Amino acid sequence: KKKITRSSGKQDKKKSRRKVVVLTRGELRARRLLTAVLVVAAMSCLAYFGIYYYDSYKAQQLSAQLTEKKNDAAVNRMYGQTQTVQENADGQQLTLTVLDEYKSLYNQNKNLIGWLEIADTNIDYPVMQTADNEYYLDHNINQEEDKNGTLFLDSACDVVKPSTNFIIYGHNMRSGNMFGNLDKYKSESYYKDHPMIRFDTIYEKGTYQVMYAFMSHIYKEDEIAFKYYQFIDAASEQEFDSDMRSMQEMALYDTGVTAQYGDRLLTLSTCDYEESDGRFVVVAKRME
Repeated sequence: KKKITRSSGKQDKKKSRRKVVVLTRGELRARRLLTAVLVVAAMSCLAYFGIYYYDSYKAQQLSAQLTEKKNDAAVNRMYGQTQTVQENADGQQLTLTVLDEYKSLYNQNKNLIGWLEIADTNIDYPVMQTADNEYYLDHNINQEEDKNGTLFLDSACDVVKPSTNFIIYGHNMRSGNMFGNLDKYKSESYYKDHPMIRFDTIYEKGTYQVMYAFMSHIYKEDEIAFKYYQFIDAASEQEFDSDMRSMQEMALYDTGVTAQYGDRLLTLSTCDYEESDGRFVVVAKRME
């Protein structure tokens, strides 16, 4: 027996009830224009992220090359004894010898002033210093334009004198480059796993113990507040103690580490996106 299919009539009725949309020429042009705009926007986004991650990759490759160069004793021996002449606080001329591991990098760029490292993190970078605090915001050690920039020491700091407080700045890159992971110190448990920071100047080695981690921002010139970025040299014990109290009050947690007048400090500063012109700061004390 032949089966009789009765659904065909229903299907024909459904087809007949389908709504037919008729667009005017103007509406059709608008739809095509919107489609083109969306395609261009999507391609622009892809291009932006492609360039961003390519720049990030290049920065990581450069960092690895610099670390390898620093640790290559044979390359550094090629430069023999590298010395510079500087003036100390009393105006006396001093002949200083560059540490062996920094000879080749120093000869590559005389703006090199040291190296910053935090064990078990990606923070393992050269530190530059120049009279222009803007330059290394968008240049690398090869003096090429680079959105990642390079860590740099505040131009007012003096590694020979030395200053009470060395302030090092770096970008908070979303890729994690430079100081992109510094804000992990907002967590006390992270601090406990990373309590020590290594900062060598090109002339001497230094190990620092973390004291404070806090959030701040850039104040207006006429605002009366503790401006951590202006604390480079303490003129007196009273001023030093006052600045220590200000940082302790701002600290996110208590490390139990304190400092006394005469101690040397290290401050790491990066942007904090929780507020306009926000900054996240880590302060450490040099261990003798």
